[in-house]
Parts: sequence; structure tokens; C-alpha cells
Amino acid sequence: MSARTKARKRALDILFEAEIRGEPVLALLEERAAQASPPVSAYASELVRGVQAHRASIDEVLAKNATGWTLERMPAVDRNILRIGAYELLWGSGVPEGVAISEAVLLARDLSTDASPAFINGLLAVLHELRPMLNPQSDSAIEPDTGAEPDAGAEPDAGAEPDAAGKPGE
Repeated sequence: MSARTKARKRALDILFEAEIRGEPVLALLEERAAQASPPVSAYASELVRGVQAHRASIDEVLAKNATGWTLERMPAVDRNILRIGAYELLWGSGVPEGVAISEAVLLARDLSTDASPAFINGLLAVLHELRPMLNPQSDSAIEPDTGAEPDAGAEPDAGAEPDAAGKPGE
């Protein structure tokens, strides 16, 4: 099992445990990292922090595209596998889309119901297709859920003409 595969499994363990126990995700991450057994790798920590930072946006895009399912109806393990996969597809760097989807499917195959791998594969494939329209890496179509209020002066003038780079002019 590769180091990143182990990291995804460890991130899933932490996200799942926090949800089931009703504990804050980042506090549980810190607690598990301090215990060091089993270890929490840097990539596992990155995944947990990334999912948490973008959680509202991830849940929104999953809910909009999960035909016939609400997030609440999904098994908790599937919901958290999907969150990790969506994070890697939409915000992760250096992970090929096919790898992110395959790894999510493998987690579902090992840890969830018989129908879960196909469901997760299908939903993440839809997100992969929609990625150019969502484009969170270079656009603000999906903003991270930081809990902070946006700066009043930070928004561009909606009526401004775009410059050569496609950004609103000042």
C-alpha cells in the first residue's frame, strides 16, 4: 500500500470519527497527531485540513450532483470518502484526477457497502466533468469555508470591464 493510500485511509478515519463522535475535526486531528500511533502523515493532515477548509463548498457540490441521494442519507463512510475525493479533484495539487477517483473507489470497496464503489465512482466522475465549470483553483466559483467574513473592499467592481488577463479592471 502506497504512502498516499495510507494517508487517505488515515484521513478518512479522522473525518469519520469526528463526524460520528460529533467532535471538531481539527481538534481531533491534533489529538490523533499528538498520539502518533497510528501516525498521521503530512498528507493525511493536508487532506483533513483541506476537506475542513472547503467543507461547505464540497458538501454543496456533492449534494447538487448526488442524484437521488442527500448527504444525510449517505453512509457516513461514503460521505467522507466523497469529501476526500472531491477535495483532491477540485483543490488538491499533484494528484491526477484518475488517481483521486480510483483511490476513493478502493476505499469504498474495502470499507463500505457493495453498491458504494459504483456510486462513488459515478459521483466523482461527474465532479471531474464539471471541474472546468467549477474551476476552484483559479476562480472563486467555490470559495473555501473559512468562517471569516469577506473584506468589504475585496470584491471587484461588478461593472468593471475585464483587463487583458480577464480580471475586472479597477
